[in-house]
Amino acid sequence: MAPYESDDALSAARDEDAPSGRRKAARYAVPVAVVGVAAATIGLVPALADSGDPDLPKISAQQLIEKIAKSDVQQLSGTVKISTDLGLPDLGGLENGLLSGAARGSGDGSSADPQTKLTELVTGTHTLRVAADGPDRQKLSLLESGAEYSLIHDGKNVWGYDSKSNQVFHSTAAGSGKGRGAEPPATPKDFADEALKSVDDTTSVTVDGTAQVAGRDAYKLLIRPKQSGTTVGAISIAVDARTGLPLKFTLTPKSGGAAVVDAGFTQVSFARPAASAFDFTPPKGAKVTEERDAAEAPRHTPEHGGDVAGGMAGLNVLGKGWTSVATFDTGAKGGLPTGSQGGDLGGFLGSLGDEVSGKFGKGTVFSTRLVNALITDDGKVYAGAVTKDALVKAADAGK
Repeated sequence: MAPYESDDALSAARDEDAPSGRRKAARYAVPVAVVGVAAATIGLVPALADSGDPDLPKISAQQLIEKIAKSDVQQLSGTVKISTDLGLPDLGGLENGLLSGAARGSGDGSSADPQTKLTELVTGTHTLRVAADGPDRQKLSLLESGAEYSLIHDGKNVWGYDSKSNQVFHSTAAGSGKGRGAEPPATPKDFADEALKSVDDTTSVTVDGTAQVAGRDAYKLLIRPKQSGTTVGAISIAVDARTGLPLKFTLTPKSGGAAVVDAGFTQVSFARPAASAFDFTPPKGAKVTEERDAAEAPRHTPEHGGDVAGGMAGLNVLGKGWTSVATFDTGAKGGLPTGSQGGDLGGFLGSLGDEVSGKFGKGTVFSTRLVNALITDDGKVYAGAVTKDALVKAADAGK
């Protein structure tokens, strides 16, 4: 590894281009009420072997962060590989159904709805083809065995097509091309943008040499928490030396072992994609679902457990930096569903977690390799990329 200068994260975080609210963000705190606690807390890990370390000019960490911020790649096409290992309990496939089912609950009922389909990225290994031509034309295709799912943004139109079910999702809603709020990040840049929000005085940032990714020379930016109590070990971002585009992003857990998620470009080109790449016409016989206006969409109020979505509106953040914990009140007194209303569900979910107690009373902690969530018996949820002990401490402090 070639020697490179390093900057304290505080100076990097004070980059004048950084939004003022970044340091208030709860890192990787994704509060949920059941097993899929880590759905949106994805990091990336190196999927491909580096083919030698290129000899590049020295650069400081702050300069490299600025290079990422100033990157303005408008045209590209390529292939991205993502493998996710959050360490969800093996439920014989039920864990995948829980995640996709949660997405369907907030979507429009079509298998082509991106809120439903792209949730699959939070588990397993996937290959994506991506293309972009400016802010109004993008395409992402999820390649599956004998099938393909494509999400196309072309001007005011957003199309989702699931070839397996021959279903089409269509939206012309204002801002629909910017994402519908429930889709997980899909490219190294998506992940890097989120990770860089974490840079503050609780973080160490250094340049960790160079690498070659998808045939491109790159610098490696290494981000490490200074705080104890977090489950995050390190984040590494491979940054294209010429364009500043993140090519690969790595998040490894503090517990060691395999990285949480593996994603990075295996092939990339910065030539303008053909205009035909963004053309889409629903195939003959396909079922087309139009996105419902939010005002017309029915509101579902659970018979038991309160309105979790409503509880999210009261989200609070406890602590600072990498040990931040997000908390909200579900309104579900009694914790996990039990009795005639919950059947055996409460016992089943309880068997997947660890019972804990403290000043707050009693509760159950559900764990992944990155995110832990505590559901107390009085209906409160505490979640974050922190240890079980840190969650109990946060719950006690909240009393």
